[in-house]
This record gives sequence, structure tokens and C-alpha cells, in this order.
Amino acid sequence: MEGEQTVGQNQKNTQEPDMNQLRKVRRDKLAELQQNGRDPFQITKFDQTHHSLEVKDLYEAHEAELLKDHQEPNVEGMDEEQAKEALKKDYEERRSIMDANPIHVAIAGRMMFKRVMGKASFCNIQDLQGNIQVYVARDAIGTDSYADFKKSDIGDIFGLEGFAFRTRTGEISIHAEKMTLLSKSLQMLPEKFHGLTDTDTRYRQRYVDLIMNSDTKDTFIKRSKILSAIRKYLSGKGFMEVETPMLVANAGGAAARPFETHFNALNEDLKLRISLELYLKRLIVGGLEKVYEIGRVFRNEGLDTRHNPEFTLMELYQAYTDYHGMMDLTENLYRFVAQEVLGTTHIVYKGIEMDLGKPFERITMVDAVKKYAGVDWNEVKDLEQARAIAKEHNIEFEERHKKGDILNLFFEEYVEEHLLQPTFVMDHPIEISPLTKKKPENPEYVERFEFFMNGWEMANAYSELNDPIDQRERFKAQEELLAQGDDEANTTDEDFMNALEIGMPPTGGIGFGIDRMCMLLTGAEAIRDVLLFPTMKSIGADKQENKASKSNEAEKCDQIATKEEKIDFSNVKIEPLFEEEVDFDTFSKSDFRAVKVKECVAVPKSKKLLQFTLDDGTGIDRTILSGIHAYYEPEELVGKTLIAITNLPPRKMMGIESCGMLLSAVNNLKDSEDEELHLVMVDNHIPAGAKLY
Repeated sequence: MEGEQTVGQNQKNTQEPDMNQLRKVRRDKLAELQQNGRDPFQITKFDQTHHSLEVKDLYEAHEAELLKDHQEPNVEGMDEEQAKEALKKDYEERRSIMDANPIHVAIAGRMMFKRVMGKASFCNIQDLQGNIQVYVARDAIGTDSYADFKKSDIGDIFGLEGFAFRTRTGEISIHAEKMTLLSKSLQMLPEKFHGLTDTDTRYRQRYVDLIMNSDTKDTFIKRSKILSAIRKYLSGKGFMEVETPMLVANAGGAAARPFETHFNALNEDLKLRISLELYLKRLIVGGLEKVYEIGRVFRNEGLDTRHNPEFTLMELYQAYTDYHGMMDLTENLYRFVAQEVLGTTHIVYKGIEMDLGKPFERITMVDAVKKYAGVDWNEVKDLEQARAIAKEHNIEFEERHKKGDILNLFFEEYVEEHLLQPTFVMDHPIEISPLTKKKPENPEYVERFEFFMNGWEMANAYSELNDPIDQRERFKAQEELLAQGDDEANTTDEDFMNALEIGMPPTGGIGFGIDRMCMLLTGAEAIRDVLLFPTMKSIGADKQENKASKSNEAEKCDQIATKEEKIDFSNVKIEPLFEEEVDFDTFSKSDFRAVKVKECVAVPKSKKLLQFTLDDGTGIDRTILSGIHAYYEPEELVGKTLIAITNLPPRKMMGIESCGMLLSAVNNLKDSEDEELHLVMVDNHIPAGAKLY
């Protein structure tokens, strides 16, 4: 082992100076340019006339016009040398015609490849549209410029002027007549063959990802087009785009935990908005009949493939229509955007075909639960019956959940995963829709729909509640939930209530998740793939925590002889030991194993559950769900070593199969029924799969 460590350390020591040396060489080249009066950073502009793809398209059209009467040589019957000579002569004839009528261009971009061959060289320049080959000859650009070019590095940014031509191998290229170094790259790009594949680095250094991966660039160009298409459609329908505050005193309009901050000038605590709704409705009150906003909202929640704490939301409100009007608008908008951006209404995501050209399915939540769970909610008379049916179907619910909440739990467990094709799920229970109009014929339900594709909620819409008396009662119910510990419940917004009392017309409203829409239309697998700069844990945060922890431990060690750390357990209530004994054979069948946390994310629409992806030593990832989100954030558990029972039968929770159970220590505080959970964590030196005895 010592020998291996020494070899590894020696390799590391030899590699690091190499990289430092390469960076030093680049800085020395820059210093030489600056000393010779050719500092690239002194250049302030370069006049581009074309991009790479435009040059290729322009040349092909020009070539087709000039060579339309040109006859291709017939080499049939010729020997190899004769054929070669005939093709050479033909190339020279075509080249002579084209060079007599050249297309002069000026392009700029990053050099991604260079091959020096004495008095002439080739390089590859990458710009916004793609790549193009450039032929650089000493006689064309001059001796001094050519000498500078030969010293240039991959990653340097050039502006070049020249004319387009086609090489003997048929590649459209640019014959450079002038090369100007616009920016010197002092860092090395990833090696070209392997590119940039590490996802963490791709997200943290998106600028490198955009350089090295053309698919990434295409995704974000497409995202921009999606937003432009949305605005184009809504503008054509008479909607007005507006902007509303991000810093708010009361973060309402959605069930989510807000970020909090402090405004020093006013000495006032504020929150970052979790929704766009309440301000847009104020504008409807003010007489702006069709309004929308596309903007960032912030929710202090976990990270996973479909959730980022800050994301782009579009909310839209239209006076004098209802949720049926919002369904029509949504269907037409999605169809328009897909056609505008992709050129088709038929999309494929992870092998699943979805057709936006067909009429979207419309189904009530009650009918959907009946279809996929086999439970007719129209037959459920009261809360007790709802709870009994939930227990029969292993649906976990909380004491505060009412009948409508349990219907929604059934929907999430049994229905969502089946909603692959565009589907409107309508008529939600009133308990989960505090800002929505009741259905006149059945006040237990509201005029609301959620739009689903690929099993994801893509949009949420209402016939908006405009009765201020009813709205105040809904806010009051939300405040009761807040008092019971639901930190995602809303509080009463008195200014919004004042606006409603002035009078809001019947209104339809909808919220679109722009990021999920972009995922579907670009084929991105995770929300981070459609966010240019997704939220990431700061580099070195763990090291700083560990450093602080070690420092504290060292201080404790110094003080241990004089002062022993004391933890106050006086307020802790411990559950009595079981009196019933378990025979040894039964106990020994439980397989307790050490497991390493590879990934941990919040389970969508669950306030308690975290989903763990675990290394149990078998080489196959194990998924276990645990209801400890109230005590831990998912990011802080990644890399920890936990204890799991691994031979329990799989159990489905929130539509996800949980294979085993993580061990936690449980206690209550005196004078409280609330449990405290502490995951059992062990030394990280214990390997994954180690069995406990």
C-alpha cells in the first residue's frame, strides 16, 4: 500500500507542475506579444460580416450558380493515375472560376484545432453557429503574423478576414488574408477527444460546457426560441407582459417555503417571491384585462432532477374567462411553440412519443382515480371512510389531512405516472386549492386543472376566486394549517384582500413551469440541463465544515482534561423498552448493512420523504425512502455512511418502490408529541455492504 501511495503521489506531483508549466508558457507568450506592441486585450472590436454556417450556405449557393454549366469529368475506363489527373484538373478549373468571383468574409471565433505545416497551416474556428476550417499561409498573411499564429494556442480567439473556397477533399473553408488575435486564452480547454463529460464541472463551468459540447449550446439557443415563441403567441392574443416585485413582505400564491432576507435601509424582513399570482390579480382589478409575467421565483426546497430552488415561472391572467378558456389557451400555446421551435407537434422524450397535434385529453381527478386506482371517490362519504380506504391501499396520510387531501394522495400515488400524453386533470378538491372558485353544482370541488405530460405537472390553472369573503375564509384555513406546523401554508395578504373588495371580474389564470417545458422540447434529462447556471453547493463548503469541525475537536481535546462536554437530555422523553422478547432465530434473519449515500433528493409533493440512492456493496444501486426531511436537507446527507435493513420486502411510497429501511434514533420532547429523528450515521471508514452483528 505504501508503494502504491508513493507512486500515485509522484504521478500527482509530476502532473500538477506540467499544468502549471503549460499555463506559464501561455502567460509568457502573452507577455511577449505585449512587449512587442501586439497586446490582444487592447483591441476593442472586430467587425464580423458572417458566421461559419452562413459562409458555408452562401458559398454553396454561389457555387451552384457559377458552376451550373460545368460538366463533371467522366473517369470511367481510366486507370488510377489518369483518373487522379482528370479530377485534379477539374478541381483547378472549378477553383479558378470560383476564385475569380470570390466571397469575402470576416468571421471571429475560438480556435479549437491547429495543424502547422511549414509555410502553411490549417486551423478550426468555432463561433455561435458551428465550426469552419481556415487555411493560413505565410505568403497570404505576412511573415510576422504567421510567426505569431504558429505560437498561438487552442482556445485563443481570432478575428480573420479572407475568402471562401472548397478544398480538394470537398470541405468549404476560408483562405485567410488577415489574422487578428482578439483574446489570449491562459487556461487549457478539456482534451478534445473526451471533451467535458463530468456533469458537476459542466454545471459549475457552463462557459466551458458551451465551448466543448455543441448539444449544450443548441439546448440554450432552443430555450431562447421557446421563450420568444411564447411571447409571440401571447402578443398575438392581446396579452400584456408586466413585471412585479421579487422582494415581498408576504410570500403567497403557492404552497412553498420562502427564502427570507433583510432590507437594511428599511430595517425590515422580506421574502423572495414564491409565486407571481397575487400582484398580477391586482392588475386585473386595475383593469388590465390580459396580463402575464415570465420571471424567476424562489422556493426554499430540495434539489432533484426536476426541481431547482430558483426557477422560471410564467403566470397569465385573463378577465372574463374561466378554466375552460385557460385549457384552450394552453393547448393552442403548446402546439404553437412546438411547431415554431421544432417544426413539428410530434415530440419524443426518452423514447416516449407525445403528439401535441391531437386534442388533449380532459378528465376529472375523481374519474382519474377511479380509472387507475379503482376507487370511486363519489362513494366516499366522509373523512373516516377516506382514511380507512387510504389504509387499505397503503396510502400514508397525516392527521391534518382532510378528505380532499387524501383524494389528492391517491391521485399522486396511482395516476400521475400514467399521464404521458397531454392531459388536463380537472376539478380538484377544495382543500388543496385555496385561491380557486368552487364548482356551483358541487362546492366540495373547484374549477381548477393541472396539465400533465410525461407524467409531469406542466401547468396549473383556475377559475380564479374573486369573492373576497370566501377568500378571507380560505386564508383563515391556511393560517390554521400554518399554526399546526405546515410551513408551506399561506398567510392573509391584507392588501390583496383590499384589491378583491374593490372588485375583480371573473378571471381565468394559469401558471406554466417554463423549465419543464424546455426539458420536454429539448430532450434534457434534468432541470439543471436547461438552466445556464443551476444552484450548486459551493466548492469547499464541505472542507470548511470539516475544517471547522476538526478545529472544534482539537479545542475539545485540549480542554478535555479540565472540561467535559455536557449535553442536556433533561427535556428528552425516551420510549420504554419492549417487554416482549424476540427469539434469536427471528432477530438473526434481519440483514443490517452499512450503506453509502450516493444521492439524496426530496420526493416531489411530499413534505416528509427523502429518496436515497445507496451503495450497498452489491454494485447495484438501492433506493430507500425515509420520512426525515423535517430534520435533514438532502444535500447534507450525500457521502454519509448509514445503517439499513436490506432484506425487507419492497414497499411502494408516492409511486416509488422503497427497498429496505434506514435506521433512525427516535425520541420525544417532554410536553410534546412531536418526534425527533436522528439518522444513525457511522464511521465513513466502514465499507458499503459491511454486515452488522
